[in-house]
Amino acid sequence: FDPRHYLGTHCYGFPKMGPYRLRFLLESVKDLRETLKKKGSTLVVRKGKPEDVVRDLITQLGSVSAVAFHEEVREM
Repeated sequence: FDPRHYLGTHCYGFPKMGPYRLRFLLESVKDLRETLKKKGSTLVVRKGKPEDVVRDLITQLGSVSAVAFHEEVREM
């Protein structure tokens, strides 16, 4: 979770992440974690700037061959 997504505004003074969207996101992540657990896997969840968190996670794991990510689309 990138703290920058929950601060400030995006367009026209509206918050980037309101309480309903945040609740939906947290429930979705919880459901995904539970689904993966039932299949014998897990979900790693971290809070922080992705550029720091991903680097630290790769260092911690040691043998990472690929990293996939997405970037937030910004409206003009």
